[in-house]
Amino acid sequence: MNNSMISAMVSMSGIQKRLDLLGENIANMDTVGYKRKEATFEDTLMRVKSQTSTMQLPGRATPNGFELGFGSRVTGISNNFTQGSIKETGNPTDFAVEGNALFKVEIPSEGEDIVAAYTRAGDFHLQPDPDDAESMLLVNGQGHYVLNAENERIAVPAGAELKVDKQGNIFTILNGESTAAGRVQLLTPIRQEALTSVDGNLFTLVAGATEEGVLADTATLPANQQAQIRQGALEASNVNMVDEMAEMLQVQRAYQLAARALTSSETMSGLANNLRG
Repeated sequence: MNNSMISAMVSMSGIQKRLDLLGENIANMDTVGYKRKEATFEDTLMRVKSQTSTMQLPGRATPNGFELGFGSRVTGISNNFTQGSIKETGNPTDFAVEGNALFKVEIPSEGEDIVAAYTRAGDFHLQPDPDDAESMLLVNGQGHYVLNAENERIAVPAGAELKVDKQGNIFTILNGESTAAGRVQLLTPIRQEALTSVDGNLFTLVAGATEEGVLADTATLPANQQAQIRQGALEASNVNMVDEMAEMLQVQRAYQLAARALTSSETMSGLANNLRG
């Protein structure tokens, strides 16, 4: 197999992964809090070959060597954390984050330690506490418990009205009496590359990373860097259909060119083999 065939096949593999990402972005355009996925590429096994002595003529401007590679490959997939548009819903358990921060939720685990995930999606609802018939717990769309600043599940008395201010402070109103009930935990990413998408709009830490080294409590940051909560609203995905479709057309064109290069290389190899015969 010659270099041109290898280069074309490697490039087609990388381009296909980019097409898959674009398809995933488009499929999640209406997913609350979804963050657009982006791929980065690099040349594969790039090397510089020296020109032959016959090319080294006096006054010649040709460089001493030429680059030879084997196509391009995907080196990483990241999420674009830019703010999505905010849509008012009027639902008291819907929360939208304004600024750079994530909610923290508890996902199922076999041990006693809390396994955390992080999300921008604030489409929460209340469900009965299995351990307390007089209490309701705040959960997300997948049924994961939303955590407060003390890493505890957010509990609301059954029948109480829920109020949350911009700083995430929780108040429950029952029989006209308002009671403070902690604060919704908001964490600002300080190392976004250490977060990996696991389920649409959920993120977890990459292997070896710690929450303290990746995320900071937004309440501890300077005032101009603190995120806020808007109750009764949701953040839409930051996927733009027009941009995704335009990029998909470009990527499909690149795939066609790589496929044509592979076909041409195969044809040339066949001609060369026939000449030898």
